[in-house]
Amino acid sequence: MNTFKYLLMGSLLLAGCAHAPKQTELIPVKPVAQSESVTEKTIEPVAEVGPPLPDVELDSELLYELLLTEFANQRGHKALAVEGSTDIARKTRDPRLAKRAAQLALESGDMNKTVDAFRFWQEIDPSAGMTPRVLSSLLLRGGRLDEARPEFIKVFKSSEPDVGPIFLQIYPLFSAYPDKKAALQLVRDLARPYPKVAEAHWMVAQLAQAAGDEVLALDEVREASRIKPDWDFVVSLEAQLLRKKRPEQSLLLLSTYLARHPQADDIRLQYARTLLEQKQYSLARKEFQTLADASPDNVDLAFAVALISLQLNDLSGAEAQLRLALGKHGQGRDGVAYFLGQLSEAKEDEVEALLHYREVNSGEYLFPAQLRVVFLLSKKGQNAEARLFLQKIQASTDAQHLQLVLIEARLLRDTNQQREAYQFLQQSLIKLPNQPELMYEAAMLGDMLGHYEVAEQLLRKLIKIKPDHAHAYNALGYSLLERNVRIPEAVQLVEKALQLAPDDLAIMDSVGWGYFRSGRLDESVAMLRRAYAGNPDPEIAAHLGEALWARGDKEEAVKLWQNSLKANPDNVMLRAVIKRFQP
Repeated sequence: MNTFKYLLMGSLLLAGCAHAPKQTELIPVKPVAQSESVTEKTIEPVAEVGPPLPDVELDSELLYELLLTEFANQRGHKALAVEGSTDIARKTRDPRLAKRAAQLALESGDMNKTVDAFRFWQEIDPSAGMTPRVLSSLLLRGGRLDEARPEFIKVFKSSEPDVGPIFLQIYPLFSAYPDKKAALQLVRDLARPYPKVAEAHWMVAQLAQAAGDEVLALDEVREASRIKPDWDFVVSLEAQLLRKKRPEQSLLLLSTYLARHPQADDIRLQYARTLLEQKQYSLARKEFQTLADASPDNVDLAFAVALISLQLNDLSGAEAQLRLALGKHGQGRDGVAYFLGQLSEAKEDEVEALLHYREVNSGEYLFPAQLRVVFLLSKKGQNAEARLFLQKIQASTDAQHLQLVLIEARLLRDTNQQREAYQFLQQSLIKLPNQPELMYEAAMLGDMLGHYEVAEQLLRKLIKIKPDHAHAYNALGYSLLERNVRIPEAVQLVEKALQLAPDDLAIMDSVGWGYFRSGRLDESVAMLRRAYAGNPDPEIAAHLGEALWARGDKEEAVKLWQNSLKANPDNVMLRAVIKRFQP
């Protein structure tokens, strides 16, 4: 021991003399996720027969070094404790001290030192069954698969003939490994000597699925099922593998198993969910109801039955289930109240819906319930009350805050308070700068109110922040087109918008209108026809009619306008265009 280390350990001894050394045992117990520290415990312990102990005298120097190591560990000097315990273990070659050194290395989180310490312990005590188990998991998590392989082999050899539980224990380690193909190859090698072990085939199947080899996964899980036909793990995995491409077979497999094992609730739940995915709502509801009957205190199951009843338009059945769930005490009360509100809206009973939404007090459904209250109040024409209620809602995220701002702006706009809405959005941009939706709404209102320069600045800033925002290009280009200014630039903007959103009918209308402003009448008519065919909107009809009229197709233009006017008699823009051409 060098002088510096001796002095440092001495100071640690003095600093910690008021504390007794804490003795702990190294007892790894289960597989852990890859994200966990190497200090976590790993695999089930096995009974060990102690090796012969060396003839080493516990003299004062050795005792002093042992105490210094323990005090260093207790005071948080992990690296120093590992170094000291490793030195003592190598000096004495005592398996008990080697075990302690391995434990301290494991607790330190230093992968390399932990591997070295466990290998030394294994060297002087080959009978220690713990060492290959910990080494294998450490090496796997460290990405050292070639080194891990022989250690896993030792683990399996020590557990023969009952190796099935080992495959189940190590599965979480392999499932967390990032290179799925490498993990699969190693497990296939480890499983090869055990062709009659169902757990081995099941684990290969799991990793094959993770690696994207569904053919191998299906072959392996079916072999596991042949060996152990009443094991629900293999039935569940096979059904999962069949679900996407062969859902009928998946459902048949699950239902057949349930006929033999009606108490297999996990399989029944999987069966019910698969039925739901396949939109077999009646059968799905029946299975969820069976589960709910078996667990009468489970609010979530009653809730699931109610939601499926809603899907089936069985409003009375849904209400009965929801009220049953609401009458129970449990985690889902707020959710149940929320969906009772949804149910009441479906029945067009908005008064009852409001009552239910107001019963939601916390949890994930609180915010959407509050928004429904605002919507229903606004729908009833109680905009002032709706806005007052809205202002009392507490946003827990920036996204919620943004949503509240946009809703309040729309409430103002819907009550013809456009200027107030515009000012409110401008103020909100100070608190929530660079929010694309907020910038877009403020720009649209600004353009409507004639604040063209401000609107353009907002839209150009939005395009800079989100260069793929098609509607920002379209809004800016259409504003220029409507004012009949900078037409070439406007056409470029709307064409860029259409490039970003080629199926957007509103943008097609803008491009067609841009071609009209440019004098490209044939292209304008062709583009506007596409837009109108997809959406017979009166404003598109106004544009298409004007383009047809300019091209000389006046009869077709008039017919188009008149047909659109019949369907939309109150559209101001359409009436203005017709009046301009047919005063």
